[in-house]
Amino acid sequence: MQRLGWMLCVVLLLSGAASAQSKPSSTPPPKPPTLPPIVLGLHADMSSGSAMSGEAIRRGALLALSELNAQGGLLGGRKLQLVVRDHHGVPARATDQLQELASTPNLVAVLTGNHSAPFIQNFGFILGHQLIIMSPWAASTELIDNGLKPNYVFRVSARDEAVGRFLVQKAFERGHKKLGLLLEKTAWGRSTEKALREALASHQQAAVAVEWFNWAEEDMEPQLAALESAGAQAVLIAANAPEGALIVKAMARRPPDKRLPIYSHSGITAGNLPQLAGPSLAQVELHVLQTFFFVGTRDARAQAFIARYHETFGTKRAEDISAPTGTTQAYDAVWLLALAIEKAQTTDRPKVRDALEQLGPHRGLLRTYRPAFTASRHEALDLSDYKLATFTPEGVLVPSQP
Repeated sequence: MQRLGWMLCVVLLLSGAASAQSKPSSTPPPKPPTLPPIVLGLHADMSSGSAMSGEAIRRGALLALSELNAQGGLLGGRKLQLVVRDHHGVPARATDQLQELASTPNLVAVLTGNHSAPFIQNFGFILGHQLIIMSPWAASTELIDNGLKPNYVFRVSARDEAVGRFLVQKAFERGHKKLGLLLEKTAWGRSTEKALREALASHQQAAVAVEWFNWAEEDMEPQLAALESAGAQAVLIAANAPEGALIVKAMARRPPDKRLPIYSHSGITAGNLPQLAGPSLAQVELHVLQTFFFVGTRDARAQAFIARYHETFGTKRAEDISAPTGTTQAYDAVWLLALAIEKAQTTDRPKVRDALEQLGPHRGLLRTYRPAFTASRHEALDLSDYKLATFTPEGVLVPSQP
């Protein structure tokens, strides 16, 4: 009996120990370490005359980031973030904010807005801080042809040099051979002037006259009158939305037989031109450079993108996607940056820069890149991506009729 009692005690002790081991611990398991985010910057006009372009780029970037984060992020789970700085188009503010962005922890690259000058004036700083600049809108030829070695600036957007050839060719195709130029007095305006003059020279032609204007100009009638007196059959312009609206209004005030067709760089779509121009827009023949249209698309990827856009930003129709070119180019630009980060397997900016030059093919929203960039070419788009657009009476951009 004593032996049986002793054995029973042993069994009970072992059973209690097993029971204690099977009970869940009251101490929660340690949480995995939080991985630092991967940060992209957007440095653009978000509140002034070109704010629509800044917002379009922000939306395109956010949609790309949400997709990437939903897939688990990059580099083993690091999520991506976007930080935005509004320079209002003011050069001094732009320089200060670019310096702030460059020192932001975990920042890999900065997306431009539609202005080239904030970056052109800071090439030395960009190279010195090995800061990757990705342009989804700014078009100045000098932005890429900058002499930096190595070059830290890349573009998924139009290029002034090619825009000049495109606009001149389209004007010629419509029978307008005597062309006048009307350009804003900025680095971008001068870059566009050079491109247009070279394009005209390739056709053994020259501009009949060149007129300039400043930001916040009050009336464009003197410039238009000068171009008409010089014999212009059409006007090629480089303007942002506020001044572009003045040009449209001044042209609409002229007698119908004195209203010259206008061929415009994409800058006028960086702001709300239809609202600024009002009824005058429907009274003028206006064509503008674009690279992408959501309205009427049958592409499955574009339709899926439109659905995500509506869900995220509360819009209802493809016509509600403002500045579609900026949105599309920003979306593709962020994906290309993500592919480079994964290829480099680091956020080290020089290594990501090198990886951008070595990407394989990528099917983007705007086009399939084969590849987007090389060591000698930091332009992802070419003339085959350019399209001519016009505004409907409702102010929606659609393809121009041939």
